Amino acid sequence: MAKRLGKVQSMKFLQSIGILSLILLLTVSCKSSNNSMSGMQNLHKKWMLVEYKDFTKEELTKLEANVDLTKNPESPNRYTAKMGCNGMFFTAEFNNGKAKFSGVGSTMMYCDGRMRLEELFGKDLPNMNQYIIEGHFLTLTDGKSTMKFVAADWD
Repeated sequence: MAKRLGKVQSMKFLQSIGILSLILLLTVSCKSSNNSMSGMQNLHKKWMLVEYKDFTKEELTKLEANVDLTKNPESPNRYTAKMGCNGMFFTAEFNNGKAKFSGVGSTMMYCDGRMRLEELFGKDLPNMNQYIIEGHFLTLTDGKSTMKFVAADWD
């Protein structure tokens, strides 16, 4: 009788461990899914350009150089940028550190002394094929050239 009681208690103990293991597994898998989604949400915001080619941070700040990757439900892959003069627009897709930019265009105003950044950015953006978010920074690169941004909502 005592052996039988011991077996029942052992079975209940194993069932409890199994249930706790299942709960732990579900909790961890839900958390990692939320983290990858929040990473994408962190991408979709306004970013200020702080490092690019030979431009100083002061020059980039004065020009208010930025890309706005905020999602627009009517045009989900269309985004905008401003590099000191014209409004720019482009199409982009982001997936697991890979980026694809296309359809880069802009309005056609002339701004004396403010066009170099815009011209270089418009030429280089379609070549950017990788992105990484580290803290409040977004970096775009093609392996040779790099554009570094800081989140506009970060103080």
